[in-house]
Amino acid sequence: MKKYNIIILTLFVLLTSPISLADTLSDFEEKVASYKGKVIYVDFWASWCVPCRKSFPWMNEMQAKYAEQNFTVLSVNLDAETALAEQFLQEVPAQFPVFYDPKGKVARAFKLKGMPSSFIINKAGKIVSTHVGFTEEKKKIYQQEILNLLAE
Repeated sequence: MKKYNIIILTLFVLLTSPISLADTLSDFEEKVASYKGKVIYVDFWASWCVPCRKSFPWMNEMQAKYAEQNFTVLSVNLDAETALAEQFLQEVPAQFPVFYDPKGKVARAFKLKGMPSSFIINKAGKIVSTHVGFTEEKKKIYQQEILNLLAE
């Protein structure tokens, strides 16, 4: 019975969560390109990343607050096992699209230096800012960079 409940819960999460599988780098690039004209905050995370748990509420807040002003958050999960990402998302929900990158194709293309890593992309589709880590102080810096780009 417990195994059945886990299967049902997994299907529910997959069908109701904004998760999509970033099968290839081109899939991710197409998704980013579909948001051209918006400021995009791309966040790389994993279930084992402690600061990632703190960044999700802020990213949810930013998504809700600035979506109407041409802003979006896109995140990329790097867990090799989907179940770990799903468990994380049950505990810390995402109100923005989440890509699953178990083979690290997207992560390698972005040349990550630590976790979490984030990239801010301007309305023209160019990466204008790169960050590693998430703290209260960094949160203020990231938000100001986003606000500056939204004002352009």
